[in-house]
Formats: sequence, C-alpha cells, structure tokens
Amino acid sequence: MAGVQTAVALREQGFPGSVTLIGAEPHQPYDRPPLSKAVLLGKAEGSAFDVDFEALDVELRLGLEVTGVHPARRELDTAAGPVPYDVLVVATGAEPVRLPGAEGVPGVHLLRTLDDAERLRPVLARQHDIVVVGAGWIGAEFATAAREAGCSVTVVEAAGRPLVGALPAEVAAPMAAWYADSGASLRTHARVERVEPGAVVLDDGSRLPAGAVVVGIGARPATAWLAGSGIELGAHREIVADDHLRTSRPGVYAVGDCASFPSGRYGERLLVHHWDNALQGPRTVAANIVGETPAPYDPVPYFWSEQFGRFVQYAGHHGAADALLWRGDPAGPSWSVCWLREGRLVAVLAVGRPRDLAQGRRLIESGTRMDPALLTDPSRPLKGAAL
Repeated sequence: MAGVQTAVALREQGFPGSVTLIGAEPHQPYDRPPLSKAVLLGKAEGSAFDVDFEALDVELRLGLEVTGVHPARRELDTAAGPVPYDVLVVATGAEPVRLPGAEGVPGVHLLRTLDDAERLRPVLARQHDIVVVGAGWIGAEFATAAREAGCSVTVVEAAGRPLVGALPAEVAAPMAAWYADSGASLRTHARVERVEPGAVVLDDGSRLPAGAVVVGIGARPATAWLAGSGIELGAHREIVADDHLRTSRPGVYAVGDCASFPSGRYGERLLVHHWDNALQGPRTVAANIVGETPAPYDPVPYFWSEQFGRFVQYAGHHGAADALLWRGDPAGPSWSVCWLREGRLVAVLAVGRPRDLAQGRRLIESGTRMDPALLTDPSRPLKGAAL
C-alpha cells in the first residue's frame, strides 16, 4: 500500500521523472486486509490494486529483493545488481514475528502475504483442528474466518486477555466472550512450550490437537536490510523519520509500517502498523519530493477489524489519556469507548457504532472540548457532547 500510493501520489502531484517500484514478492502489488477475509475464505482470488502502472509510467520490478543501500552514493544492492536512485522511498512494511522453535515444523503458518493466504485456504477447506497462537487483531480475524469455514479453533494467548498490547484490560475484557460466542476456545495465560507435527504443547503440559498452527504474535519493521546504511533506527528497529517522513540520510524517505514519526497532536513518536497510515503518508512524501512544503505529517491514526460478527474501529491514540468513558453496554452488540485528555477527545473505539467513529475522528482532529456527562449517553450523537 505505502509503495504503490507513493508512486501514484508522485504522478498525481506532477512529478516528471522516472518512478521505479521494487518489490520482493513476484505478485502484482496487492492490498493486505482482504487476505484475512475474502481471499482466505476463497471468496476472492486476490486483491491486486486497480492501478494502471503502465499508464502512470511507473516501472515495476517484481520478485526482486533489495539487500542493502548506500546513501552516500545513492545506490541499492539487489540480487540483479546495483540500482542507482536520486530519491529513495523506503516502504518495506513489517514482517511477522515467528514462534521460536516452530521453524520447519509441518503445518505451521503465518498470515502476512498473498502466498500465506493461499497456503491456508485449503487448510480451512479441509476443516482441520486449528490452533491460533496469539489473541491480537490478526489472531482474532483468522479465528473468525476459520470458524466461518467450519474448523474447530483454539486460540492460545500468553497474556491474561486478548489484545494485550493494543487496549487497556477493562476495554479488552468484554471481547474475550466473543470467542466462546462464535464457538472458538480462548485459552489465556497459555504459553507454547513447543510445536510438534499434529499438536501444540503448552507449558502446563497440556497437548492441543492441531492439524494446523497459525502464528499471530505480532510484527516488526522490515529493516534488517538497512544494516550499515547509517539510516537511524528506533527502539523497535523502525526507521526514525521526521514530521515530513524524511530519514536521517539526505534523499531517503520512509513511509508506512517501517517508520515512526513525531506527532505534535500526541506529543510523542508514533509507530503505526495500520493500513490508513500507509495510505496517508505517501501524500506527504510525494509533496516533499516535488518541491512543495506540506504541513507536518500528523494524522489521527485509524484502523478497523472484522471479528466474530462485529465491526471494530479505532481512531486516535489513548496512551496519554486521563479519562476513559463508556458509551453503551459492552455486553451488547454495539458500544463505544472514548478517551479524553484535559477534556478533549484523543481516541475512540467503536464496536458496531460507525457513526461514533466518524464523528469522533473529526472531533479528535479539531481538538474540541467535550462534556463527559453528555458523552456517556449512547442515545446522543457523539458530536452532540461537544462544548
């Protein structure tokens, strides 16, 4: 998404030079969200972007891995030899964290690429007993698809609740019931001791039958190939970009999952592993490349997830909030959570309440002060609580 959108934005903003898009995968550039939904369930063959690269005069070099970069001489190392550049945009995204000890064990899968989804599609069709390791967003989405396909699903999570790194305990707790409601089993405080062909063994000695194991324990920026380049990396091995998505080396930009940026709105550096960031950032990069002076890149982060029959959306960043308010009953089919800081909305999570999300996102952008008493009335539009 980030690489394709950068190429498209460059042409839309009048960039006259040559544009080359290099990707390690052999497939036409594609969108990732359908991989855990329609593509996985066989309802779609792929999710290629509807972009006419030839008409845009964008050269695609697919199936070509870049192994290094030399900013001083503006050159990339690739399997096909050196590739020179005038301006480089790094959009290598993130790669899934692998389960230690599971490498090479038959039946262990990741879900990040089109090839991953295509390998998993027949697994679902055969209705295997499936163990999902990790109750984060991707684990929940895969468990949802597997249950829809008729598989028996057990999700094991080392922490005491789902979404441990994404949401506070009191907000994630109601979501644990969604697993049982869908017929999936959720086992928390469950650490994987080892994976064997046909089984997952937990550290308490219990064995879970597993015709297939799907690992969803997180992702990290795909930046190992930048070793020795002098491009500054952060604590999570992400590229440290400035508020115009420029890196520490001249002529090199970074966008999407592989880069963090300073947020003036939230007063901290954000590393956002979501689709919308890969859609928004390229416009800032392209504007800088064509010589414009865009506003600092400071979006309201946004993502969505479809799981267990529910549409979950989130906007903002709740890390620095000083108040958490509920709208509706979390045991019901639709509810929202709002986070405030000094009376202003900074984040909103909406379950089956898309209007709350849309209005909340605009209120976060505008920094509007809110009336907490009105905010907690789910019958009142969210914008009706603005002061």
